[in-house]
Amino acid sequence: MLRLPLLFIATGIVSFVLFHAGSLFTAGGWALDHPRSPDGWFRVHLLVLDWATMVAMGAVYQLIDVVLQRRIFSRILGYVHYVFFTGGTVILLTGFLQSRVEWIAVGAVAAVTGILLFVWNVGRTLWEAKRWNPITLSTACALFYLAGTGLLGLAMGLNFAFPWWADVHERLLAAHIWLGTLGWFGLLITGFSYKMLPMFYLSHGASDRPQYIILGLWNAAVIVGVWASLGPGGSWPLLAGILLLAAALLVYDRLIRDIRKHSHKASPGRGIVWTVWSTRALLVFCILSLGIGLAAPSLLTSLSWIIIAGWVYLWGWVAVTVLGYMSKIVPFLWWTHKYGDQAGRPGVPVMSDLISERSIDAGMWVMAAGLLIALAGMGVMEPRAAVTGIAALSAGALFYIGVIARVFTK
Repeated sequence: MLRLPLLFIATGIVSFVLFHAGSLFTAGGWALDHPRSPDGWFRVHLLVLDWATMVAMGAVYQLIDVVLQRRIFSRILGYVHYVFFTGGTVILLTGFLQSRVEWIAVGAVAAVTGILLFVWNVGRTLWEAKRWNPITLSTACALFYLAGTGLLGLAMGLNFAFPWWADVHERLLAAHIWLGTLGWFGLLITGFSYKMLPMFYLSHGASDRPQYIILGLWNAAVIVGVWASLGPGGSWPLLAGILLLAAALLVYDRLIRDIRKHSHKASPGRGIVWTVWSTRALLVFCILSLGIGLAAPSLLTSLSWIIIAGWVYLWGWVAVTVLGYMSKIVPFLWWTHKYGDQAGRPGVPVMSDLISERSIDAGMWVMAAGLLIALAGMGVMEPRAAVTGIAALSAGALFYIGVIARVFTK
């Protein structure tokens, strides 16, 4: 079963390298282009679909076994899902690059088919297990939102080829983004963190009550955000969604503190420490957004603020969390795959030998500095600072993913 998760994760690593190598090739200048352009669509989907979602799917295939103590419903269906999803995203990305609407439509159909196969495979596993708790409920909700994200993306892809509902295209896009970012990534990350953070911290005895509160608040934020996207508009529904997200993050931070309080391990690893910091940074940003929204509501819907918010959420929290968890998941998968049946024999490395904590920390510091410089440049409209920050971010990301990829050579 380890080969399927490793296949997704390895493919995600390749996409990650392609994204940041392309970013360095342009010296970060692509970030100054309008995001609603073929190049912008290509880069966003390469990062979000072919890296973050690809890695997340691989992690789900592995972690569902840990959470439920049972195999995925169909391993063969997992490989079929991989073929449809990977092939579809490649066609989709090519369509974006060449502005071929028919390729975009075909790629969207294939990619969404892969997404629905994944949702069915994992959903069927959850249903048959009948073990409903905050982890499985969060995963089920994340799967529902992933399916919705894919279907809305398919609708927009078909709309490029057949402009049937051009008047609502912008609203569909907003709902597509909200479902994918907050719904799919948000609930998947928080849900599996209820299991993984206590494992990383060797923590026992933390209350699970906050998990139910986070689940309720986060779902409410997603629903209100989608309603704000599809509804008549206005700043108040959007502010309500941000407020609910801030409340969920506040409770999530309290939960992390409780897990650390009951910890029996000095450090969970530098990658995990960075995920905790990123959660607190996102909470601060949500509070800042609320203040700005109350003082100048129109600013929240401006393109510049939406771009900044996208970078903060997708890179500052989602990417940092995924990368941080990869520093633990990848060594575990590879060690189990290669050395699991040789444990205890002379010459067999321990899991901590597979990855350098110092290198993980250094890569995270470079990425964080690059992101902060880029955000400052975007905030004060200083293009040179923005491109310098993006270039530094990509350099740090390539170094970091190199540290992760080296695990496969040990």
